[in-house]
Parts: sequence; C-alpha cells; structure tokens
Amino acid sequence: MSQHDNNHEHHGIGYGGLTLVWLGLLALTSITVSIAGISLGEYTLFVAMGIACVKSILVVNYFMHIKFEEPIFKVFIGISLFTLVVIFILTYFDISFR
Repeated sequence: MSQHDNNHEHHGIGYGGLTLVWLGLLALTSITVSIAGISLGEYTLFVAMGIACVKSILVVNYFMHIKFEEPIFKVFIGISLFTLVVIFILTYFDISFR
C-alpha cells in the first residue's frame, strides 16, 4: 500500500468564498484604521490586536489553505499562535508599565 494516494480531492472554497474573505479582510482593515482615530483608552490595543488575530486566522486558513492540510501543519500553526500570544502579552506589559 502506498503512502501517497493518487486520488487528490479538491479542498477549499471557490472564487466567491475567497472574494468574501477578501472583502472581510478589507472591512477589518478599515475598522482597524477607524479604531486608530477613536480614543478607546486602554482598550485600543486589545481591539487592534483582536482584529489583527482575526485577519491572520482568515489569511492562514483560506489563502494559505492550512484548514485543509495535514495535522502536523496545524501543530506548527498552534506553536506559532502560542508565540504570538506571548508577544502580545509582553507588548501589553511594556505599554502598561511605561
């Protein structure tokens, strides 16, 4: 039995779905720019970082097709996300204690 099947299923979404994801990314970018002009106090950083997380998840899952890859890729993405969270926490403490 071969480890590699010659039957590759097409995974992913069509052009319409990718267009919707792209439009969502544009909307989130415009929200990020708008948030920069609004004073939300200490919540501005959290909102900007949250929007950045959502945008990165959309790009990774749909444009990089990680959603349809093997589990080992998802493990590496999980490690990367953990590193990202650590960087966010360190950024928060850096800004908070200035």
